[in-house]
Amino acid sequence: MNIERRSYQLNKLNYVEIKALFDKKIFEDGKVDLIEKLSKYPSRYVGLFRPTKPYTKMIQNITQSHEIKFGGAFELLIRKCFELYGYTCLGRDYTLSNDDKVNFDQLFSKNERVIFIEQKVRDDHDSTKKRGQMENFEKKLNFLIEKGYKNISSYIYFIDPDLSKNKNYYAAEIEKFKVFYNTKIDLCYGDELFIKENMDGLWSDEIISFLRRWRDELPNLPEINFDINPQETFDEIKDLPIPVFRGLFDNEDVVKLIFPIIFPNKTSLKLLLDYFEKQSISNIRQAPLYEGLLRKLTAAMQAY
Repeated sequence: MNIERRSYQLNKLNYVEIKALFDKKIFEDGKVDLIEKLSKYPSRYVGLFRPTKPYTKMIQNITQSHEIKFGGAFELLIRKCFELYGYTCLGRDYTLSNDDKVNFDQLFSKNERVIFIEQKVRDDHDSTKKRGQMENFEKKLNFLIEKGYKNISSYIYFIDPDLSKNKNYYAAEIEKFKVFYNTKIDLCYGDELFIKENMDGLWSDEIISFLRRWRDELPNLPEINFDINPQETFDEIKDLPIPVFRGLFDNEDVVKLIFPIIFPNKTSLKLLLDYFEKQSISNIRQAPLYEGLLRKLTAAMQAY
């Protein structure tokens, strides 16, 4: 038990602060995402030719969304770690000479060096994605060189050290780039990035400790009863585009099969109903639209 407590001890990172960043990046707008998908692709959830019931499909959809957003949350964590060690975070969005846009996962400066990191959660890409990643990496490296930076340290970095499906491919491509561009490029997994940047111990003492504690506090399944906190639900979804609501209320299967799951007490919908009524009075230009939503939502609430 004492060993577990020590493994959770963070020396440099503020757990509460980083947890808030993770939770915001991964879980915020989850209700909006689901509502939009239910409106646009209802057959994914209630279609007859599906091997899963609506509840299971919604859980699957939400967890997949969390997996995708996890990479963005980890970008924030890595950035925070580098800043703790005196690295300056540079801008990440740039426009190339041909008007293409590039977005750097990580771009820092320290001691007259520029550190560029192309970051992914795990190395499990198929052949198309791995080639696309190298093309994207080269585009960004070209940009930095064209901007006149001389002392560049660049990395292709995978967070998860247990997956290295394409390691040989990336290593071979990197060797070609190093010869052509005459610059420092490394392929790293897990703690290797921090060792190369002389941040020994950061991986195990900070990052792994944070993840263990954060994961221990996660629920086993995401909550899809939106009426548990109706005011929060209302605040999150009330400004969705009118066509999204119309598509949602118009689908009889969604109303009868999905609404009892996500709006079991109808509390969030009652707040939405009041909001539509107020908008139909105050928003003169869109009054007919809100009146239409009022009728459709009232009918939907009576249908289950």
